[in-house]
Amino acid sequence: PKVFTFSMHCGANFPFRKQTSDLDVALEKFVGDEEYLATLEHHLAQVLRDFMPDLVIYDAGVDIWQGDKLGHLCITNSGIFRRDYHVIDTCCKAGIPVACVVGGGYDVNARELARRHGLVHVAAARVWQSHDKPPLDRPFDASERDE
Repeated sequence: PKVFTFSMHCGANFPFRKQTSDLDVALEKFVGDEEYLATLEHHLAQVLRDFMPDLVIYDAGVDIWQGDKLGHLCITNSGIFRRDYHVIDTCCKAGIPVACVVGGGYDVNARELARRHGLVHVAAARVWQSHDKPPLDRPFDASERDE
């Protein structure tokens, strides 16, 4: 199996010597929602088209949040949600399964940090519902259940 890694991050944040990805997109400090999302849209489409993965493992890190002391980016909660929705929706439209994990994000307020980590799950649920899937409260028909 082949693996392709794609990372978007602030080039000036910790650690200063980063692991090398197949595609590293180092952003300037304090990039906001619109520039971040436009950069993501461009590179994600290119990666999916060129690499044609069988599976995407998506690390939905929230150290990009505007109040994170280590991430050095200025992405709002709305921007994080839009990022997560875009990644999951783009993969689904391409017929590529996506597994989401949470990571990154530093905040003394654990409740707010957990809320930001939960945005990827809300985005996944909304993508699921937008693709003519059964409602989440009824994920499968009773006749489909394993007995």
